[in-house]
Amino acid sequence: MEISVELTFTPLQDNFEEPIINFIKKLRQSDLQVLENPLSTQVYGGYKEVMHLLHTEIEDALQLVENGLMTIKIVKSNRGDYKPFF
Repeated sequence: MEISVELTFTPLQDNFEEPIINFIKKLRQSDLQVLENPLSTQVYGGYKEVMHLLHTEIEDALQLVENGLMTIKIVKSNRGDYKPFF
């Protein structure tokens, strides 16, 4: 099963940029399709592969901040090739 996941990592601290950058860089090191925009990061691929990656990397990211919020949306389809039609 293919999925698309949208992640928004929000460290609740003054020094918030470094943990976000580190999290995105770790996701990019995977063989999965990873796209970023100013508001979120998207990961596309097989369910087991994506969830295995997220299980590890989300735990590591949250361990590195004192307080943080991780918002996750999961769609049951790979939307990585979406192109606006309008």
